[in-house]
Amino acid sequence: DVALVTSLRDGMNLVSYEFVACQASKKGVLILSEFAGAAQSLGAGAILVNPWNITEVAASIGYALDMPADEREKRHQFNFKHVTTHTSQEWAATFVSELNDTIVEAQLRKRQVPPLLPNKVAVDCYSKSNNRLIILGFNATLTEPVDTLGRGGQIKEMELKVHPDLKEPLKKLSEDPKTTIIVLSGSGRAVLDKNFGEYNMWLAAENGMFLRLTSSEWMTTMPENLNMDWVDSVKHVFEYFTERTPRSHFELRETSIIWSYKYADIEFGRLQARDLLQHLWTGPISNASLDVVQGGRSVEVRAVGVSKGAAIDRILGEIVHSKGMKEPIDYVLCIGHFLAKDEDVYKFFEPELPLESSPMAKAMLSNSHRLSSLPRASSTKGGASSSKSGSKATYYKKQRSMSNIERRDLERTSSDPWRTTTRDRTSLHEGSSVLDLKGDNYFSCAVARKRSSARYLLKTSHDIVNLLSDLADHS
Repeated sequence: DVALVTSLRDGMNLVSYEFVACQASKKGVLILSEFAGAAQSLGAGAILVNPWNITEVAASIGYALDMPADEREKRHQFNFKHVTTHTSQEWAATFVSELNDTIVEAQLRKRQVPPLLPNKVAVDCYSKSNNRLIILGFNATLTEPVDTLGRGGQIKEMELKVHPDLKEPLKKLSEDPKTTIIVLSGSGRAVLDKNFGEYNMWLAAENGMFLRLTSSEWMTTMPENLNMDWVDSVKHVFEYFTERTPRSHFELRETSIIWSYKYADIEFGRLQARDLLQHLWTGPISNASLDVVQGGRSVEVRAVGVSKGAAIDRILGEIVHSKGMKEPIDYVLCIGHFLAKDEDVYKFFEPELPLESSPMAKAMLSNSHRLSSLPRASSTKGGASSSKSGSKATYYKKQRSMSNIERRDLERTSSDPWRTTTRDRTSLHEGSSVLDLKGDNYFSCAVARKRSSARYLLKTSHDIVNLLSDLADHS
């Protein structure tokens, strides 16, 4: 009628399972100690008791003996279904399956680690090309490493200064008429002005939302209807968590806001970041069209569509028009310690992968496939360059509102053979149309990020100094 299991401490209680398995006709009731291992799985169909509470156990025995038949049936069916489906064979099969999945995932992770950049190949291709494009990140790419700053390193690093050994190579590269340099950063305009104002290069601040040639004024590539009403409410949340988390800070930018706990205690910072995300999702951004971007030790909130990859096409279009390029870009070097969301800038120059390819298939592509040639841009004698069918830029060809640059260009006509003449908003600044890029003339490099969609890896700031110095010597 009733099975009474009153274990005070128990690991795996098989008696309760055996009792359930042989109650097909009688539908006996199981009274089970809440300290028994089986209480986690059979607790819903059994009557759980605290064996130290004698009165509760006695009352449960009386309830079980007098239980109505229909309730006995329901409780038994629930437990019987669990016992017959969660068998030892099922457990073994699941265990082996998960073990196999773990092996496959480990292999995929290993394949995702890019190989080290072959400096000599990159420099040789650079010296043979006629129109080069170099895209550089700033923080953790062109800055001095934290561990060399010594005492007061936190304040120094927050200032974000160019690595002293990079100043001379950057000067040489920026003076080369065949080379165009873009510093593409999430930092604000003032920070980039302070560090790169003396060089002849393009500065793209706040993930490409603001752009200028160092000899010209800032312009915006930001869509004119970008909604920023959410900033104040998110700012209040970030202020609250900055006060709660010692040595954390937040930075308010024009298109985003970022909270960093890089210098805080690691475990405490992670707990606070998790709590902050809950505050955001249930509060100020619950109905807003925003992206929350989690870095290694930071949380950033930005408007949807604000990323380096989404901005690079417009930036290229403006650069091509401004410089009046007479020949297509035939060499691209892209180096950065970018967040995962901003790694779409690497993919922009990559050939399109088949949509039906699974992540497994993509991960197993050999280097020979990855380095396949990109399609050339075709141009007619008096018309605009048009073809980019295989370019990753097709991914970004979507409806969007006009930026100030686009609106200005709708009001003027241009005889530049490299600029498109269509008034279609989505193709007004197709910078990729000036690419004549062979697969082996594209070098995307992640800095100190072992899991990346970049082709190659640069481990330290020292590697970046060596690479840019070698390129400067061949300018």
